[in-house]
Amino acid sequence: MSRHVAIVTDSTAYLPPQTMERHGITAVPLTVVLGDRALEEGTEISARSLALALQKRHSVTTSRPSPEVFAAAYRAAAEAGASAIVSLHLSAEFSGTYDAALLAAKDAPVPVRVVDTGMVAMALGFCALAAAEAVEGDGTPDDAVAAAEKRAAGTSAYFYVDTLDYLRRGGRIGTAQALLGSALAVKPLLQLDGGRIELLEKVRTASKAIARLEEIVTERAGTRDVDIAVHHLASPERAAALAERLRERVPGLVDLHVSEVGAVIGAHTGPGLLGAVISPR
Repeated sequence: MSRHVAIVTDSTAYLPPQTMERHGITAVPLTVVLGDRALEEGTEISARSLALALQKRHSVTTSRPSPEVFAAAYRAAAEAGASAIVSLHLSAEFSGTYDAALLAAKDAPVPVRVVDTGMVAMALGFCALAAAEAVEGDGTPDDAVAAAEKRAAGTSAYFYVDTLDYLRRGGRIGTAQALLGSALAVKPLLQLDGGRIELLEKVRTASKAIARLEEIVTERAGTRDVDIAVHHLASPERAAALAERLRERVPGLVDLHVSEVGAVIGAHTGPGLLGAVISPR
């Protein structure tokens, strides 16, 4: 398997570790700031620890990787034999991660293509995986970027959250939308649209919102060959039940991933998150 083009992403892609190892994908960690402690996502703070901190209303913020961290990742890839790097990251609307990668790419020892996928979570993960598969042979950086962009163009993501308060605090959704979502205690359904989180629908109860989420995902998947990821934060039973129903209802389902989101996304959505990513092959 050729590694002449290295694929780098960030820790919000939430790809399974064994998948990253198999395809040679490197993830640069974002940081969660808990009180006065800065902790790397994935190694120094777990989703469960983050959920507990949020439930206790501790101060939680997030920050991008520094350009120096990206520079170290790019040097390591070059030292391992890469002649080029494709670096794929979460939406620049959410984070300065893309900008930090661009800064580091200027002085990297090999050419680096930095891509704002407009995605997050496994919507980003599927893009990174498509790029890695494109270069497992004689694929070029252009091939990797094209594969990632094609995957991103077809991928959609939908989320249920118990409250919009965490997204409002972090500036990831407008105050007006947050007020609309909280009016009359309705439960919000969200979508990833143009690299932003947008309010999609308001549903009266959690059970109706989750049922509606299932309907949207089933309709969006259609009969095409698709990969689906089900994400949650501190809601494993909800996620398992949704995944099982989607397995029965989506005829073209190829791969189904079920995972808890990491601390960075969890900090902005809060416990109770349930989401689904639909990515056509």
